[in-house]
Amino acid sequence: MPITLPPISRRGFLRRTFLTAAGLAVAPHIFAAEKPTEKDFWALFSDPHIAADRTLIHSEVNMAAHLESVAREVAALPVNPAGIFVNGDCAFTSGELSDYKTFAGLLDPLRQAPIHLTLGNHDNREHFRDALKSKGAVKSPVADKQTLMVAAPRVNWFVLDSLDQTLVTPGVLGKPQLDWLAKTLDANADKPALVMLHHNPGMTENVPGIKDTAAFLEVIRPRKQVKAYFFGHTHSWSITKDDSGIHFINLPPTGYVFKPGKPSGWVRATVSDDGMKLELRCLDTTHKQHGEVTELKWRV
Repeated sequence: MPITLPPISRRGFLRRTFLTAAGLAVAPHIFAAEKPTEKDFWALFSDPHIAADRTLIHSEVNMAAHLESVAREVAALPVNPAGIFVNGDCAFTSGELSDYKTFAGLLDPLRQAPIHLTLGNHDNREHFRDALKSKGAVKSPVADKQTLMVAAPRVNWFVLDSLDQTLVTPGVLGKPQLDWLAKTLDANADKPALVMLHHNPGMTENVPGIKDTAAFLEVIRPRKQVKAYFFGHTHSWSITKDDSGIHFINLPPTGYVFKPGKPSGWVRATVSDDGMKLELRCLDTTHKQHGEVTELKWRV
């Protein structure tokens, strides 16, 4: 049962947000006029780690304040993104029901565009579904997985679920999900395919990723329509290229960094016919990498 938070109407948004002082501040600004949607613009978040307690500090960071800040930045843009991705570890540690309620509330300013969610090792699939199922659940193509394809004019996004067990660091995709990915990629080979899941590739000593990396790469490498693989989990920002030409994009954390000096924030992604532009948007606007732009060209 994959869950995507659907857009809400201006009236619905105002009804919800005017109930709080924070809503009074943000709602009139966002909806001063109906904003157009930019079909090629996507907002990418990862690793927010939201606890039920919005005041909680971890690694000298208030995670709720960080998510609130990036949400307000995206909401204040003159255009809406075509969609927003939050790539796993939505919850702080063990994915409590109350964590997801706070998490969903912090995303309210962004509910002018669909918000697609993935799950990480700090999430709890049952609590996630119980807290959010009324907001936008659809039938899953893979049993017990948060798996879906998001079709767009220029690209198709393939959202996978790498959560194995809550609080167990490595992830697993599993044969049923990989079979679905192969079959669905083959049925939609007419557009570039972008794959998103929480865990990084490989089983490195520092940050163990997906256990079945080899099987995953066997699916995506020979299918030339696969152009990029987006992941989080490592709380680090980097862009590399696989030997096959697939771009590996490690999204920065919205929550907290593992190593001091690394950027946190979100990524503005703009697709074109033959590639993608990625702009790093740091929470610390004085960070040396804030506004850094990388142009990717798709493999052929």
